[in-house]
Amino acid sequence: MDDRVRFWPSLDIHPASELLQAALVDFEVTAIDERSTDEWRVFFTNAEQRDRAAIALQAGFPSVSIQAVDVPDDNWAARSQASLRAIRVGSITVAPPWDVPTAPETGARPAAATDETRFTDDGGLVVVIQPSMGFGTGHHATTRLCLAALQALDVGGRTVIDVGTGSGVLAIAASLLGASRSVGIDDDPDAIAAALENLELNPPADVLLQVADLRAADLGPADIVIANLTGGLLIAAARTLQDFVARGGCLVLSGLMTSEEPDVAAAFAPWHVERRAEEDEWVCLTLRLSVRS
Repeated sequence: MDDRVRFWPSLDIHPASELLQAALVDFEVTAIDERSTDEWRVFFTNAEQRDRAAIALQAGFPSVSIQAVDVPDDNWAARSQASLRAIRVGSITVAPPWDVPTAPETGARPAAATDETRFTDDGGLVVVIQPSMGFGTGHHATTRLCLAALQALDVGGRTVIDVGTGSGVLAIAASLLGASRSVGIDDDPDAIAAALENLELNPPADVLLQVADLRAADLGPADIVIANLTGGLLIAAARTLQDFVARGGCLVLSGLMTSEEPDVAAAFAPWHVERRAEEDEWVCLTLRLSVRS
């Protein structure tokens, strides 16, 4: 290999699936290039993570073809991201900088809107997110589910904490929906750096972004706590997440799959499910604490 060229340790996987994607959360995945509907090239931070993932995935999915490859860095990330387009979830559009809808001059607008707030032609909010390696753009089912759950709540004037904020899209959306205080935390400094860049792309949004471990974070109670993590992490952090919620508040949980839902729900008892949504075997639950009469 030419030492002057960077190579990305990767796996070519066929056929790919949402279940297989869920199994990848235990490894340091940099990006997933969906080369077709069922053929993925998965990039890792290093060869060790790639090789560990290959062994684990082959054991769990014996009928799937998994091939290790070293891909030369020929600006593939920029080229693959350039094909991303804006997506719509309810009244919110998440758009990359090159596909931002044109804002109308008139129309109904949320009370929290400012002159810098971007809108679609029917008055929907626009959140601009720069695609980056490893952080959400709104194209994953769990992000869409959380955006829909936020819109089903009365966010105006409420305080919001987004745990595992990643790109910051949910914390930014909460602020644009009128949250009085929006906080995004992540234990990955690269995630917070990406979120800060996205915050600058949405000047009306006011979000406090922090590098923090949710188990040690001292954030104070919030009316709405969003945790788009994994099923296992939700279970492990159940008590901490509940402690973040102010009296009368709610939890929005996602990142879990239908097979994990019973165990996650049990970890959050006696909280009850106020709203449930599902997409491609991913689940989003809005929970409130049960109050005895």
